[in-house]
Amino acid sequence: MSYLVLVRHGQSVWNLENRFTGDVDIDLTDQGREEARITGQKLKDLHFDAAFTSALKRAQETLDIILHEIDQRDLVIYKSAALNERRYGALQGLDKAETAEKYGEEQVHLWRRSFDIRPPEGESLKDTQERVIPYYEENIEPLLKDGKNILIVAHGNSLRALLMHIEKISTAAITQIDIPTGVPRLYEFDNNTFKVIDTDNIVHKA
Repeated sequence: MSYLVLVRHGQSVWNLENRFTGDVDIDLTDQGREEARITGQKLKDLHFDAAFTSALKRAQETLDIILHEIDQRDLVIYKSAALNERRYGALQGLDKAETAEKYGEEQVHLWRRSFDIRPPEGESLKDTQERVIPYYEENIEPLLKDGKNILIVAHGNSLRALLMHIEKISTAAITQIDIPTGVPRLYEFDNNTFKVIDTDNIVHKA
């Protein structure tokens, strides 16, 4: 049996300010660092063989804090822009509430949660999936099939793209799914069939 743990980075400065962040390289807040520390505490009983993260510093710092907490700082880490947050284009840096007032809440909801509607000059979740899934299938899935335990620290939409793939979530259902910062999600795989045999949000573990 192998397991995969997905973690969205801790709160960033623009999360706190309610701005569209996308692939802008924004720092964590102190709360975001504390979320990462707590996540590490929840993962203390797990052993990982490799970790993957994006090219953005908020995900990388979250991973560094987690690895410090679980005392696995020498773990092999792979960094790739394929796991970056989706690009929000012309919306990046804008206040979400003000954007909703300007364009309407329904339009902003479609930009944020729909599968294939792009924000102006940005990526849809479909576009994000088209870079995340090939990277996952080529670099991460073979390790899992080999019985390795993997940690991925990435972003709300790159992880939503992975959830669709792993859990076979429909394009309609994914619109209702939001991934909170700093909450680990664990998948256990059967080594023979490579099917998910258990899913655990590990929310309540000490």
